[in-house]
Amino acid sequence: MKKIVLALATFFFMFASTSVVFGLEMGNKRKGKYLYRKVYSKCYKRGAVDSKKPILNPDSHTQTGWTKVFETKDFSKFKCGEEWGKLSDKKLTDIYTYLYNYASDSPTPAKCK
Repeated sequence: MKKIVLALATFFFMFASTSVVFGLEMGNKRKGKYLYRKVYSKCYKRGAVDSKKPILNPDSHTQTGWTKVFETKDFSKFKCGEEWGKLSDKKLTDIYTYLYNYASDSPTPAKCK
């Protein structure tokens, strides 16, 4: 009986943790990197930021941190509100995938260069 309860508890825990991780759809990380840089290039041309380089690097947050940012759609830390407001859900998904895959706690953390 204890083995069955333990097996069910393990199954439930694994199911719950994967549903949290895959709560947001994954997109194209290469396209996301391009789009992320493009947003800041447009923002720089408009004069809203001092550099074409993105303000936040992918390793600025953990994977959980990026998930929270994109679930709540709180892009205030990114600046360039006008540009972020114009992005479609598909583009946001691609950018999320890029940032998530190279977050500080990912197997391959990366910085924008």
